[in-house]
Amino acid sequence: MPALPVQRRGPRVPWWQREGVISRVLAVAGVGVTLIGVVMLLVLAAQAGLFGAVPRVVAGAVFSAGLVGAGARVHGRVGGRVGAIALAATGIAGGYLDVVAVTTVYGWLPPVVGYGVALGIAAGGVALALRWRSQALAVLVLLGAALLAPVVTVDVVLLGFLIVLQIAALPVQLGRDWPYLHVVRTVPAVLATLAAVAGTALAASDGHRYQVLAAAIVVAVVGLSGAVLVVRQRAGDVVASVVCGAATVPLLAAPVMFGRGPAVFINAVFAAVLLGVAVVPWLPKLGARARIPAHLAVVTAVAGACALLEACVAATRVQTLPIALFLVALGFLAVGGQQRSRMAAGIGGVFAAIGALAFAVNAAPATLADEGAAAAHLGISTALAAVAGLAVVAVAVWDARRLGFMEKEGEATAVVVIAGFFGLYAVTALTVSLGVAAGGRDGFLAGHGIATMVWMAAATAALLFGLRRLTRTPQSAKVALAAGLLLTAAALAKLFLFDLATLDGLVRAAAFLVVGVLLLVVGTRYARVFAETAERGAPTH
Repeated sequence: MPALPVQRRGPRVPWWQREGVISRVLAVAGVGVTLIGVVMLLVLAAQAGLFGAVPRVVAGAVFSAGLVGAGARVHGRVGGRVGAIALAATGIAGGYLDVVAVTTVYGWLPPVVGYGVALGIAAGGVALALRWRSQALAVLVLLGAALLAPVVTVDVVLLGFLIVLQIAALPVQLGRDWPYLHVVRTVPAVLATLAAVAGTALAASDGHRYQVLAAAIVVAVVGLSGAVLVVRQRAGDVVASVVCGAATVPLLAAPVMFGRGPAVFINAVFAAVLLGVAVVPWLPKLGARARIPAHLAVVTAVAGACALLEACVAATRVQTLPIALFLVALGFLAVGGQQRSRMAAGIGGVFAAIGALAFAVNAAPATLADEGAAAAHLGISTALAAVAGLAVVAVAVWDARRLGFMEKEGEATAVVVIAGFFGLYAVTALTVSLGVAAGGRDGFLAGHGIATMVWMAAATAALLFGLRRLTRTPQSAKVALAAGLLLTAAALAKLFLFDLATLDGLVRAAAFLVVGVLLLVVGTRYARVFAETAERGAPTH
């Protein structure tokens, strides 16, 4: 068989020698430098008192228009595409900055009129980019205007001009798959609005907080509606969904500018809108019309969950926060199990985990063990949180079964063991909290006595379950037996090390009696099962 000829690669060409690279780099540099010159003409010359206001503005407008005209003339020539794009982008962005200066620096135009003129210029630039089929032109126009507009002004009016850029470039996304334009039209408005939110919140005064809130709402609405419209045309446009998620961030941060009541209202309404979009695919008729893909549903669900988390934190106090978080977790877990949605179940799991951490802070082991700390921190709210936590554990186990996380014997055993641990902790907190709420010291002691009995009852249930399943499913039976024995040891340790020294009277006697009887039951059953197993395995004569 003849040897295959070896294909030799030619020498690697350095990046700066590749076709068109240097021309593009020089063009982009020219755009940036020229726009900086336009800003100097409009702002710095005004600050230095050079020329008059009218000559500066007119010169900027004429210069920008001349650049656009030169770009249009060069575009039709051989090799003139790169230069034409650079010239046109510089002229259009320069005209935009001229309008920004006329509105904010000189005050010749009311902001609304300035926004309208700026929208016309930006839309014209986008239309030219569509005609020339050049994403680079649209990106350079928006990027140049967005980066240099803050040099012209840092007033709250700036947010409107950046939002105008976000709006102007939206229609092109419906017909063209230009992912960089998604980013460039949204990120400047998002960053500027976030900075305004932070500045307003740190200023601790009314200031422009309602204007900033309005800007955050518009950014979110444009981002969300734009993503919904785009994915209807191109279901695989993941960039649109990611940019939509970024557009929600300013409105998620905006409630820090307000007090508790307005913050709860803003977060609750925003969460309802976002989660409403996320559940649309589950509605047969509406889902078929909206055609919202899974990636956008995930983004809106996560953003809505963040808004709902903020609402829970703002609406509650330390003692009641776990209740709210557990109730929200129940809702998401129930939907996740019903719809077999791992996304909803995952969000519910996150809320459950955060709620568990908050619950552990309120009902820490040290608090449960100390009478004074328990009297100070435990009560009806802790008991209600424990009940909600128990409900979350039960629904989470159901979810795990519905979603296929318990198909293997080992997975099912792990889920049950983890659920049992959290369930027992919640029961302990429940009994102690109810005892403290009901009767002070006597209630505290009674709660601990009942907790010990519950521990031993759970250990008995685990041991009996393991003994019953020993011959059919040995692996799960062994895990149940091991868990039951460990829990038995823990119950006995608590009985002798804590209850014996702390409890008194009838409660201590009842705890010892119940634990002792359960031990007798388990021991008898244990011996009987192993005797029967040995008898079945004995040889017959």
